[in-house]
Amino acid sequence: MNYIKQLWENKPITLILWLAIIFRLLAVIFSKGFGMHDDHFLVLEASQSWVDGTDYNNWLPGSNGNTTPSGHSFFYVGFHYILLSILKFLGFDNPQIKMFIIRFLHGAFSLLTVYYGYKIAEKLSNKKTASIIGLLLAIYWFMPFVSVRNLVEIVCIPFLIIGTYLLIDIENRKKILLIYFISGIIFGLAFSIRYQTIMYCGGVGLAILIQKKWKEAIAFGAGIIASIFLIQGGIDMFVWGRPFAELGEYISYNLNNAYNYNTLPWYSLILFVFGILIPPISILMFFGFFRSWNKNLIIFLPTLIFIAFHSYFPNKQERFIFPVIPFIIILGIIGWNDFYEKSKFWMKRKKLYKSFWIFFWLINLILLPLISTMYSKKARVESMTYLSKYENIPSILMEATNDGNDKIPPQFYLNQWIDLYYLPEKEKTDLLHQKLKLLEAKKWPAFIIFYDDKNIEQRLDHINTIIPNLEYETTVEPGFIDKVLHWLNPHNANQAIVIYRNTDIFPEYKR
Repeated sequence: MNYIKQLWENKPITLILWLAIIFRLLAVIFSKGFGMHDDHFLVLEASQSWVDGTDYNNWLPGSNGNTTPSGHSFFYVGFHYILLSILKFLGFDNPQIKMFIIRFLHGAFSLLTVYYGYKIAEKLSNKKTASIIGLLLAIYWFMPFVSVRNLVEIVCIPFLIIGTYLLIDIENRKKILLIYFISGIIFGLAFSIRYQTIMYCGGVGLAILIQKKWKEAIAFGAGIIASIFLIQGGIDMFVWGRPFAELGEYISYNLNNAYNYNTLPWYSLILFVFGILIPPISILMFFGFFRSWNKNLIIFLPTLIFIAFHSYFPNKQERFIFPVIPFIIILGIIGWNDFYEKSKFWMKRKKLYKSFWIFFWLINLILLPLISTMYSKKARVESMTYLSKYENIPSILMEATNDGNDKIPPQFYLNQWIDLYYLPEKEKTDLLHQKLKLLEAKKWPAFIIFYDDKNIEQRLDHINTIIPNLEYETTVEPGFIDKVLHWLNPHNANQAIVIYRNTDIFPEYKR
């Protein structure tokens, strides 16, 4: 204990990084599955299908007659295509092993956020405050879990953090304009991973202009433009024969579909941040964040613009706000600590303030191991892993008439790319039957996946009117946290999955 105490006092970043490594390794080992739709189906399914010689999402020119960009950046998914191609060449065929490697690489990459977040805080404040911030970035209850996910909103953060650090640690450096240019290039990489980070990049540029650093602003902007032209323009030119084809489609699609997704009140994302950062400490952070605006404009302004944009834009999803959460933590703790140390009110109420932190760490340390080891979407992943022992599956039918909440099965774990049919409502049975009649019998669904095990007998009888010769195969249960999340919000489709086998396709059970 004395060694740890000395390490915390003398070399806090060393202890912080070790804690970050330990909990990220726990997430790498135990936190299988995927967090949300986008971190799997828009990254891994697409890239693995390309490696296997198909195109799951029909994104590429010529796929099923597709000649139009889909509005997705190929930079990050292209990285996975290269990585998965290398793993295939090396003989790694097991999806779980490939995901272990991918989680490990993402977890290692996320350590940059911890390290440079600490360095930014140390530069703007002092070692004591930087230590608190580094510790929070390392072991905030959700950090290890999201750090190993293929989520673009998380993967872009190290680039934003490093780019920001270069601009803050600029004193006594030679070739200052070159540093601004390099920072711009790094910010451009963040943009190529997550387009919306242009709001943060623009905010940084505006802060530089407000400081009347005209040459520096030009160098910074030139770096961003060069990076975007090289990455976005170059990849789209290679794929589509014209630059910014995907970016243009992305902008067009979001403008035309702004109200077709989650249209929540403007304050919903702010409340989300308040919640995940754990009140009342999160309230103190927000106070400190706004109190820091004039001293740390280079972080405050881009973060505020980013929050304001996503609060204004109709389509709101919680993950959208993740890129700036580390900056809220950094400025929030810096601003609050500065205020706290000068406040006569809080100097007389140290026990109350201490109780806030006791409550915070109690909640955080309860959630941290649970979330860091959570097998997310376990039933959906394990059902595909289970069926992967059957080769040459022609198609699968997803039945979700119990609540209409069917979800796409992750074929990455099936190791096959097959036809999928959906039955979310009983009234659509006739349409499904008509569609299947057009197929040869050998192409009919080999397995029926029932989402949720409620009313299974009635639903089975209903399916038997279309596919009569079904035999029970297995039931795949969701993980504990998945069950809790589904109980809290049934929209989280984490139900048990019941699998029936079409004996006309596969007469016998395969061990």
